[in-house]
Amino acid sequence: MAKDPICGMDVDPNTGLHLERDGETYYFCSEHCRTKFAAQESGAPVAAAQESGHSCCHGHSPAHGGHGMELTQLSTAPAKKSAPSTAAYICPMCPGVESDKPGSCQKCGMALEPNPSAKKHATKKTIYTCPMHPEIEQDLPGTCPKCGMELEKKTVTTESDEHEDDELNDMTLRFWIATALALPVLILAMGPMVGVPFDEWLGSAYSWVQLALSTPVVLWAGWPFFVRGGRSFLTGHLNMFTLIAVGTGAAYLYSLVGVLAPDLIPEAFKHNGRVDVYFEAAAVITALVLLGQVLELRARKKTSGAIRALIALAPPTAHLVRDGKEVDVELDEVQSGDLLRVRPGEKIPVDGRVTEGESSVDESMLTGEPNPVKKQAGEEVIGGTVNGTGSFLMEAEKVGEDTVLSQIVDMVASAQRSRAPIQRIADQVAGYFVPAVLATSVITFIVWAIFGPKDYAFSWALVNAVAVLIIACPCALGLATPMSIMVGVGRGAAEGVLIKDAEVLEHMEKVNAIVVDKTGTLTAGKPKLTEFESLEKLSPSGVLRMAAAVEQNSEHPLARSIIAGAEEQEIEVPSVTNFDSIPGGGVSGEVEGRQVLIGNSALLAERNVEERDAMNGRVAELQGQGRTMMLVALDGKLAGLVAVADPIKESTPEAIRQLHDLGLKVIMLTGDNQRTAASVAKQLGIDDFTAEVRPQDKQQRVEQLKDEGYVVAMAGDGVNDAPALAAADVGIAMGAGSDVAIESAGVTLVKGDLRGIVRAVKLSRRTMKNIRQNLFFAFAYNVIGIPIAAGVLYPLSHHLLLNPMIAAAAMSFSSVSVIGNSLRLRTAKLD
Repeated sequence: MAKDPICGMDVDPNTGLHLERDGETYYFCSEHCRTKFAAQESGAPVAAAQESGHSCCHGHSPAHGGHGMELTQLSTAPAKKSAPSTAAYICPMCPGVESDKPGSCQKCGMALEPNPSAKKHATKKTIYTCPMHPEIEQDLPGTCPKCGMELEKKTVTTESDEHEDDELNDMTLRFWIATALALPVLILAMGPMVGVPFDEWLGSAYSWVQLALSTPVVLWAGWPFFVRGGRSFLTGHLNMFTLIAVGTGAAYLYSLVGVLAPDLIPEAFKHNGRVDVYFEAAAVITALVLLGQVLELRARKKTSGAIRALIALAPPTAHLVRDGKEVDVELDEVQSGDLLRVRPGEKIPVDGRVTEGESSVDESMLTGEPNPVKKQAGEEVIGGTVNGTGSFLMEAEKVGEDTVLSQIVDMVASAQRSRAPIQRIADQVAGYFVPAVLATSVITFIVWAIFGPKDYAFSWALVNAVAVLIIACPCALGLATPMSIMVGVGRGAAEGVLIKDAEVLEHMEKVNAIVVDKTGTLTAGKPKLTEFESLEKLSPSGVLRMAAAVEQNSEHPLARSIIAGAEEQEIEVPSVTNFDSIPGGGVSGEVEGRQVLIGNSALLAERNVEERDAMNGRVAELQGQGRTMMLVALDGKLAGLVAVADPIKESTPEAIRQLHDLGLKVIMLTGDNQRTAASVAKQLGIDDFTAEVRPQDKQQRVEQLKDEGYVVAMAGDGVNDAPALAAADVGIAMGAGSDVAIESAGVTLVKGDLRGIVRAVKLSRRTMKNIRQNLFFAFAYNVIGIPIAAGVLYPLSHHLLLNPMIAAAAMSFSSVSVIGNSLRLRTAKLD
């Protein structure tokens, strides 16, 4: 036995690891000891076990050589960790020897190997982009120079950023505090207008209480909006934050002056000798805008969650086969050309081809179809799909960003970023409205300063200029969309239609083409026994009984459908012996002394089954209806058939008819075969269909329809539908579908009922009509109020200045009108 120079353990030279140094061979119990020894300089004293502070402990794999024991640290001092190498190539024997190019080790002469940790530790440049303006990109976090929104990471990974929820948490805290303080301010301000004299009860403290409550709301909770509004002036990109900052700032500052220096306000603008303040306008607007920010940030978080769910479909590790041995490696270490082992029930790690073995693979992630696909040597397998009960070897062909799954991830992320949010419309309005209001305010100040009352020209100019800014404060404008959306979304939820945001309602109103998946959307998504028939010699139930007896030992989904069908018919299923699964053909077994064979026509011909053509006509007829056929033979003679299909949902025909009544074109895209797709399309009256499509094809078809001028809604339930759902103007996910489909969609039908699309279309049309009515009330208020606030009626009568109380009443009436109109959606008919 040799002595390990590091730990002092006895090592069998025939099985232990070894290393040559200075003409002498050293033997080691484990890779740990050999690596430690190799790291020592030549000629250095060899450390003994006691000197190194190591001893052996149980638990190391025998594959590491010697006695198979692993070393543990005895010393209580923390071991120093060397920084991981990011070089492309390293020497497996000599730590520290690394290179960016392939070659040989300068110390031991061994060929350098790819460094498995290089990818993990290489520094990747993170790009931040604006969700509203994707053209804005930078390598540091910050805010968008155009709209003021916080930038987010362009690339989503499975790893969660500990700071990714900071903005959401911050805005949520600001919203709740703002709401808690703004509500009493609103009650105090509105009380006197409805007969509750808070002003008389509180006296001089009335305005001071509002000031104390509203100051934290405006100056702390609303501070991000002032920052964004200020930046909009610096960059020249005026937006809704500009409007919010100017409106709330003007209302607060005017009110602040009215409380702290009331003598600066002309007596004509006072009520009963006291300056009317607008703290409630500034506080309520701030709280409403914060609510919108919170809802928007939550939606953005769900978008990232959808992409993470897609990425997580790939397994974290793969079984790499090298020199006849299997080694578990991380997925990003797999290279094209590597040989991989895929075990039963595991996810396939990357795209490639089967080289040895066979199995059935669940490819529903790609095709949406429930039936597993048989895979044999030479056939393609896709990363992220799920292996069945067999085990096989595969050669990796596409890895990393080249896999189908990675492409799906990219398509979802790209399509979601390309959407045109409704906020852009608001920004465009603000782009004209804000300069107009500011210009009007400046002109008002100049005119009143020149032509105003001699002794009060400057004061009147200042008050009227500020009045213009206050009257332009978007209170009703801020309520117009949120109130309609809040009521409309609530009504939709009660009807089983979940709406993600206002943008979805806006696009849904204009939809004129509906793209639907077949499996799980039009159909139930689960194979079901539809027919079981026999020749005259045996009853149909007898055929089903024999078929179920043999299929009970099979793990194929179609087998489970047959067994479930027998249970529904209350047929007692006997046991089977000598069961045999025939690859690519069917199954066989012995039941009650009779030999039963179940399979396709090719299998029956191969086994020379008698009368095998007796039911050819019926088989062709059922296949034309999209059935999957299985022939049953007893003792070498054809006895009957069983047919399985994915049944159409009971609600689907009515839903298609109603969609046509709404003037929508219905298009079916499915991964199923042409014959089945044609049968379903004919039964339901589908306008157009395409069969045997993959996720890329679905997304391309949606893009094609959009290029043709259609506003497209896509309904689906699987991962394979996610890119098309994201690319469509409106994505509609069935409630029973995958989380990825639901997160990628703008509408989710909780009950999985396609009639929910009809309700969603009607709801969107009514909600958008309601929003337009609200915007009319809001803009009408501004169009009438701003000129009066500017004093255009003053030449007609010196009493026709906008009294603050009248302005407050008009603002309140406008808001009440918007709220009342929005509430009408609660009773809108959607059926």
